Amino acid sequence: MPQSTQPDSNGLMHIRAVIFDYGEVLCHPPTPEAIGRMASVFQVSPKDFPELYMRNRGLYDLGDLTADAYWMKLAHDAGVKIGGNQVGTLSAWDVEMWSTINVEMMKWAKDLRSAGIKTAILSNMPEDMVIHVRKNFQWLSDFDCHVFSSEIGVIKPGAGIYQHCLECLKVHPSQALFIDDREANVRGARELGIHGIQFQSGTQLSRELRAIGFPIELVSEL
Repeated sequence: MPQSTQPDSNGLMHIRAVIFDYGEVLCHPPTPEAIGRMASVFQVSPKDFPELYMRNRGLYDLGDLTADAYWMKLAHDAGVKIGGNQVGTLSAWDVEMWSTINVEMMKWAKDLRSAGIKTAILSNMPEDMVIHVRKNFQWLSDFDCHVFSSEIGVIKPGAGIYQHCLECLKVHPSQALFIDDREANVRGARELGIHGIQFQSGTQLSRELRAIGFPIELVSEL
């Protein structure tokens, strides 16, 4: 089981599948403007909003909270009241701010499949976002497997969500590479024997892949 921040280069020569997180890997992070307008509804500073936003996000991503319940809990925690119309607006803003696709990562995912390597999306994602993704993102068919937490009732870094993805891909843990922006999620994958790289930028990922001699190069323009 790898313990360092760098995956084992020898093992990576035998990779048959690459598993991608969605948020902040296949899509860009929310802009300050997107965070700011949402924070203003709850009368908190943009700096303090992410903690408030994430407080009940796990339950929302699991499917244990509806969109209405999630935003109402967020409002309660902020000490403000919101109406039904605002809930609809917030849900729409939420989907929008996670919908700016990272083109260079998408291109690399296509290059991997062209080279015979399977690809998957493994994401903690609430139902509203899953519906949007499945309805509007035609590129979804470029991936062999799509594993979304709200559809199976397990979130990262729980072992079950990784195992579900491996079964979908029909590969052993040692044959998979997982890329996620959150260290805890990468650690959860490594605990199962999956190779993991924590994503910070295309440039950083490209550098790490090159350093370990991964055969399909990510060409970063940044």
